[in-house]
Amino acid sequence: MQGMTTQIESAHDELGKFQAILEARMTELERGNCLRDSIAIEQSPDQIDEIQRASERALAICHIDRESKQLREVRAALRRLREGSFGVCEHCEEPIHPKRLLAIPWASLCIQCQEAVDCRPVGPASTNCFMDNAA
Repeated sequence: MQGMTTQIESAHDELGKFQAILEARMTELERGNCLRDSIAIEQSPDQIDEIQRASERALAICHIDRESKQLREVRAALRRLREGSFGVCEHCEEPIHPKRLLAIPWASLCIQCQEAVDCRPVGPASTNCFMDNAA
């Protein structure tokens, strides 16, 4: 009985560590939202300056988009932690390997399901190899 209690305490400690990591990342990403000022459109009499600013703006937009997506993923991971489903693949419902969670604590898919999602071509003519592999 004591062995089981030790396992439960260990699992609780691990979840606490993941929660701390996720909350720290969420705080960091929320602070990063201040970059939105860098996408302001400013007129310049010099066409080359305008082109340079447009390029910088496009880069800032990509950065903000990537961080916003990650912030949503981190918040979802914290929700899964509260609900008790953290560490379980949302597609196949198998446990996500601990090494994957250590590398990407907000991961919602196991490595096999993530690879299947990643192999899908982008665009209207894409085939869904994720579903092909599931069948």
